[in-house]
Formats: sequence, structure tokens, C-alpha cells
Amino acid sequence: MNAAEILKTHQLKKTSPRVTIINALQTSQFPLSENEVKDKMGELYDRITFYRSVHTLLEAGIIHRIVADNTTVKYALNHCNEGHHHEADHVHFFCEQCKALVCLNDIKIQSYSLPSGFVKKECDVVIKGLCTSCNPQIEQ
Repeated sequence: MNAAEILKTHQLKKTSPRVTIINALQTSQFPLSENEVKDKMGELYDRITFYRSVHTLLEAGIIHRIVADNTTVKYALNHCNEGHHHEADHVHFFCEQCKALVCLNDIKIQSYSLPSGFVKKECDVVIKGLCTSCNPQIEQ
């Protein structure tokens, strides 16, 4: 689906910033930071508009936010063929050396049993370590 179709499926107004953010995430292999999206948005970038657009896309379930550490926040597109609200259901890997963040789509988040009275809103799993490029034990 292209950006306009994704917005229509989720019953959201098509705006240039929303389309540009979705396009940026669709064309990237990895989650993107605000600065990386900003570079792709060019003159369309405005910090307040960016955060409003990201908030709307998060609320609609179109994208998800990954907080890797105290200074690294990135965004990734949710893969959805239906117009429903959902959360990211996979694990992320953050390389502590090169700061790469990767969606591990094949590793699903477990279901956790919570104590009575607790209600899960979201669950984020970020595994931290060294990627294959930064691991000195892997021959390049």
C-alpha cells in the first residue's frame, strides 16, 4: 500500500507531512530517527508539525516508536493489511557501538501474565549488544 492508501485505510486525512513520514519509513530498511526523517522531509519539516503527525500516526497504529536508550528514539512502519489499531509485536535489536536499530520481525514479543488488576497498554522489548558489523568475534 502506498502512503495515501494507508492513511485512507486508517481513516486519516492525507497531509503532506504524514505522507512524507510514511514514505520515508517505507523506503528505509531500518527504523529512522527524527533527524533521519527530517532529512527526507526537506522543506516540509517543521518540528511541531512533525511531532503532531507522528503522534497521529502512532495513535492510528500506522507506525511504532522504539526507545533504544536515553538518547535514541526511532520510528518504524507497522505492517498492516487491515484498517485496525495494533501495536508492534516484534523485538528490536540496538547495537551499542554503531547505534543501529533493527526490527527483528521474526522474533515475536512473548505474552506476559500480569498480576490481577494490572492492564497492559504496550510492551517494548529492545535487546542491546553488538551487531554483526561491530562484533569483533565475527570475521568480516
